[in-house]
Amino acid sequence: MLRERAMVSNTASNAGSSARRSRAVVLLSGGMDSCVCAALAARDHQVAAVHVSYGQRTEQRERRSFEGICDRLGIRDRLLVRNEALRAIGGSALTDSRIAVPETHETGASVPGGVPVTYVPFRNAHFLAVAVSWAEVLGAEKVYIGAVEPDSSGYPDCRPEYYRAFNEVVKAGTKEGTIRVVTPLIAMRKREIVTLGLELNAPFDLTWSCYQREDRACAVCDSCILRLRAFRETGAEDPIPYAEAAARLS
Repeated sequence: MLRERAMVSNTASNAGSSARRSRAVVLLSGGMDSCVCAALAARDHQVAAVHVSYGQRTEQRERRSFEGICDRLGIRDRLLVRNEALRAIGGSALTDSRIAVPETHETGASVPGGVPVTYVPFRNAHFLAVAVSWAEVLGAEKVYIGAVEPDSSGYPDCRPEYYRAFNEVVKAGTKEGTIRVVTPLIAMRKREIVTLGLELNAPFDLTWSCYQREDRACAVCDSCILRLRAFRETGAEDPIPYAEAAARLS
């Protein structure tokens, strides 16, 4: 159910200093957290970036963000994959147009346990499987993912214990058993992620976090609200356009 869409492979033109750096693969959705994670990875490694489209509402806009962020960060090696399974499975407001994306006052109230309907069932396992497979081919020993537990929507596949368990699977299921999934942002508050991104000169202007619009961010979905709050708390201006300017002040 996974189809490779495009790949820019390694070239001999990489500078000598880059060639000597260790390799890493980063999962880059195009959102704020994944952008900061990619900036961290690019600072410390020779990076290859993976983007998975899965039939989400903002699929095209997220892909544009991925390409733009890679260009800005100088990431040349890119893998774009389309996952048909997650949309076929459904069960999420991000992949099923019959399920409305909740606004902030509804977030977490629509399903038992406080997990919102924007949760895509076991999504990160699909993404990590692709990234780990590519890391094994490239000889990379780290896979970066921008998962965050505090100030998040409460998705179960963003918890530290999930990644501890996943690393055991990777250790048992790869040839050398040395690839490690790393989550450098997982314990950080959103405002701390914004601060770190500003320090790294991460291209926030190219990112996209909105769950439901591709022209101007809605400013009312959970992802938009969390992002706006983080920028406000750091005293920085969010550089992307929003449809409802008044919501930025709330």
